[in-house]
Amino acid sequence: MTQMEAARGGQVTPQITAVAAKERRDAEFIRQLVAEGTAVIPANKNHTALEPIGIARVLSTKINANIGNSELSSCAGTEIRKMRAALKYGADTVMDLSTGGDIEIIRRSILAACPAPLGTVPVYEAVARYGGRNIGGDNIMNVIRDQAEQGVDYMTIHAGLLRSHVPLALRRKLGIVSRGGALLAAWMTENQRENPFYERFDEILETCREYDVTLSLGDGLRPGCLADASDAAQFAELDTLGELVRRCRAAGVQAMVEGPGHVPFDEIEMNMRREREVCFDAPFYILGPVVTDCAPGYDHLVAAMGGLMGAYHGAAMLCYVTPMEHLGLPEEEDVRRGVLAFKIAAHASDIARKIPGARERDDAISDARAKFDWEKQFDLALDPERAREYRERALAKSSQPSLHGTEYCTMCGPDFCSVRLSARLKREAAERGEK
Repeated sequence: MTQMEAARGGQVTPQITAVAAKERRDAEFIRQLVAEGTAVIPANKNHTALEPIGIARVLSTKINANIGNSELSSCAGTEIRKMRAALKYGADTVMDLSTGGDIEIIRRSILAACPAPLGTVPVYEAVARYGGRNIGGDNIMNVIRDQAEQGVDYMTIHAGLLRSHVPLALRRKLGIVSRGGALLAAWMTENQRENPFYERFDEILETCREYDVTLSLGDGLRPGCLADASDAAQFAELDTLGELVRRCRAAGVQAMVEGPGHVPFDEIEMNMRREREVCFDAPFYILGPVVTDCAPGYDHLVAAMGGLMGAYHGAAMLCYVTPMEHLGLPEEEDVRRGVLAFKIAAHASDIARKIPGARERDDAISDARAKFDWEKQFDLALDPERAREYRERALAKSSQPSLHGTEYCTMCGPDFCSVRLSARLKREAAERGEK
C-alpha cells in the first residue's frame, strides 16, 4: 500500500511515526493529514536509505535543492558532492535534474548515498534516451517505470499543460520557461497531439501506486518574468492540476502541486490562496518566487524573499534558487549559498507561523550572545563554519587579535558594547536586590 492508502486504513506507518517525531506532533494528526492528501511523505519502497519527511502547509517548511549535470558540464562525483553539501546545509529533499551523460548511473549513485527523498523530472531522461521528437507515451512510461523501480521518491510530471494552453503561453514576453513544459509544448505542436503525460495519466498512477512514488504535478507554464505572472496560461494549467489532484487521491497516490516562478511580491498571497482552493489544499511546492527580474548573481536572495512570503501564506516546500540562476550550472559553493538563503526563509516562516519548536534555536543563540559564549553561538548558527570564518577574519584585522573569548566584538570594542553594558547593569541591579 501507499502511505495514503495505509493512512486511510487507520495504519500509523513507521514513516508516519518518524515524521510525527520530527514535527513534534501526534502521530494520529500526521496520519489524518496523509489520509486526506494535505500532507505527503515521499517514500519509495525501494529507497532503503531514506529518512522520511512530511510535506504539508501545517508542518515545518521544507526546502528542496536541485542538482544534476547538463549536456555540457559535470559528472556523478561532482553531483554527489553537491548533494552532500545541500544536505549538510539544510536541504530536506534533493532533485536530480541531470540532462546529459549516463543519467541512470548518476541517479543510482545519488540514491545510494542520499538519506533524503530524491525527486526527478522523467521527461529529461526521456529526451536524453530517445530524443525530443520521440517522447511519446510508451517512451515516457519506460522512463517512469525504470525510475520508480530504482527508488525515486517523487517525480515532477508536467501533465497539466494541455495542447489548448500553448497559444496562451506564446502570447507572453518570455513564453514557456520550464524546460519540461517547453519540450512538451514543442512535441504537442509538432505532432498535433495531446500531452502524453495527460493521456497516459492512469498508467502513471498505477506505477506510482505500485512503488509509492509521490507525484509532483509540475507547472510547465510557470511565469518566467514578472510581466507574465498570474496570467491566463498559468491559471489554465492550475485548473487542470486541480483535476489531476482529484485523480491522484482517488487512486491512493500521494500528490503535491508545483507553483511559480517569477511573481511580484504583492501577488504571492493571492497565488498561494488560489492554489489551495483549486487544488484542494494539496501541498504547494514553489520555485522562489523570484520577486524582481534584474538581480542576476543575487537571485538566491531575491527568490528567498519571495519564498518567505510564500511559505507564510501556505506553501509547504520551497525550491531553492542559487546565485547561478539564469547564468549557468551551479557549483558546490552556489548550492551552499542557495540552500542557506532558503533555509533562513523557511525558518523565519516557521517562527512566524508558530510551528512547534521553531524559535528554540533563536532563543538559545540569544542566551549565548548575552553570555558572550562564542562557541555556543557558532554551534547554533545555521552555517557554523561561516560564522567562525567571519569571526576569525575580524579578529585577524583587530589591533588585539587574541580576543576570541572577550565580552565584545571588533565592531563595538569594550567601551561601546551595548550587550556588555546591559550585562553590567543587570549585575548591579541584582546586587541591589532589584528584580
